[in-house]
Amino acid sequence: MKSEMPVTKATEFSVVTGAFSYTGKYITERLLSMGKEVRTLTGRPDDENPFGQQVKAFPFNFDRPVELTESLRGAKTLYNTYWVRYPRGQLSFDKAVENNRILISAAEKAGIHRIVHISITNPSEDSPFPYFRGKAVVEKTIIESRLSYAILRPTVVFGPEGILFNNIAWLLRKFLVFAIPGSGDYRIQPIFVEDLAEMVVRAGQQDDNFILDAVGPEIFTFDELVKLIARQIDRRVSIVHVSPRLALVIAVLIGCFIRDVVITRDEIDGLMSNLLVSESQATAPTLFSEWLNQNADRIGRRYISGLERKYRD
Repeated sequence: MKSEMPVTKATEFSVVTGAFSYTGKYITERLLSMGKEVRTLTGRPDDENPFGQQVKAFPFNFDRPVELTESLRGAKTLYNTYWVRYPRGQLSFDKAVENNRILISAAEKAGIHRIVHISITNPSEDSPFPYFRGKAVVEKTIIESRLSYAILRPTVVFGPEGILFNNIAWLLRKFLVFAIPGSGDYRIQPIFVEDLAEMVVRAGQQDDNFILDAVGPEIFTFDELVKLIARQIDRRVSIVHVSPRLALVIAVLIGCFIRDVVITRDEIDGLMSNLLVSESQATAPTLFSEWLNQNADRIGRRYISGLERKYRD
């Protein structure tokens, strides 16, 4: 009697965009700790892989959608962190939207069941700010796709590699004066990176479609936030309020010396428009004030380059 060959079921895996960067790294670590197999799509697949053989890296291949589809084939869930902080060269916000559309289409063709997408609080197709407008267009594309979806909307993410708060502390350590755009009474509601990663992975295990603000329990005015950081790192700095235009000029001058974009006009405008705070209840537990107290000796000891990170996603 002829014996039948055993049928081996293909291993199910997840795909994380930008696993070598910030938020994507924490999502990947959490998935690996659960015993999940992970692939990543990255703009720099030949870079040193911090996960070694645990994570296979593939290029985004936005210009080769067939190859992109094949790199996704067999995955059940796509965790998407892909976006750009600001335009540079040929990579604009419109191009980032187009690339996301290509990625979503490839996911559909590859048979992916679910996408968990990282967006931003208060996106709107009518927004005067291209960052928030582009995020809204990508959300609409996902909602209209055939994929099961969860869309998480974080504000500013804090943690060991978080750019904004670390670099505020760095500036406070380096200079005797800190310039705040405008009155500084606009609000910000930070979320801890590990809380966000937990929410993202948990959303990947669900099947229902939903959109959720990912926000921490504390809300600060920007003025309060800067003063809190200064107190915790024991720096006596003169805090001055200047026009947004002058604040941008100062940031550009500093950026020339450190070879980075410290902050953009869109980021200043978005911050001052109270777009980094949620009207919903907190969805993450970690207090920024407590984390800052525990990490005051480390935060701001070195500058974190946003330009360098931009090309690792």
